[in-house]
Amino acid sequence: MSQFFYVHEENPQQRLINQAVNVLKQGGVVVYPTDSGYALGCMLGDKNAMTRITRIRQIESDHNFSLMCRDQSELANYARVDNQAFRLLKHNTPGPYTFIFKATKEVPKRLQNDKKKTIGIRVPDNVIALALLEALGEPMMSTSLILPGEEFTESDPEHIRDILEHSVDLIIHGGYLGEKPTTVIDLSEGEIEVVREGAGDVTPFL
Repeated sequence: MSQFFYVHEENPQQRLINQAVNVLKQGGVVVYPTDSGYALGCMLGDKNAMTRITRIRQIESDHNFSLMCRDQSELANYARVDNQAFRLLKHNTPGPYTFIFKATKEVPKRLQNDKKKTIGIRVPDNVIALALLEALGEPMMSTSLILPGEEFTESDPEHIRDILEHSVDLIIHGGYLGEKPTTVIDLSEGEIEVVREGAGDVTPFL
């Protein structure tokens, strides 16, 4: 049975954030709030935790996983970002966007898109998510919590608890959120391609 933390949406309790980080470092799968509904997260190099997430989501190997980053300074280690792309990131992060780039060698191959060798990058505009990333000190492997057969991101932590309390290690209750997933922008080929229109405004990319 998973743990269930009530974390303040504007002033996250550091004690609970630290406990959540410990769960991640011990190989746990965590449900946590973002600016586009709830997401599933685990440590970047944790193969077993990632396998558990793929089972929960029932996703294929060509799915673009995301690295949740606390700011733009972490991006260059994991993604090949040119100057034009960096300017776009600077003006649109943090926010409800996932940007797809060619991955660097720092990204485990199992996290990369099989064919394109790409990775999604996210800087969330959510106080709890950023506090978690700050305490962790490194990016977190993440994917939106969209359950099999559903189109929208899960937004109700009580409902998530009913469904996933035996499948994850921790659920962070950070309020009732929107259901739209991130807007996905592919910058991996040097051009700007809107892959999915979601919570983020696509106007800056058209």
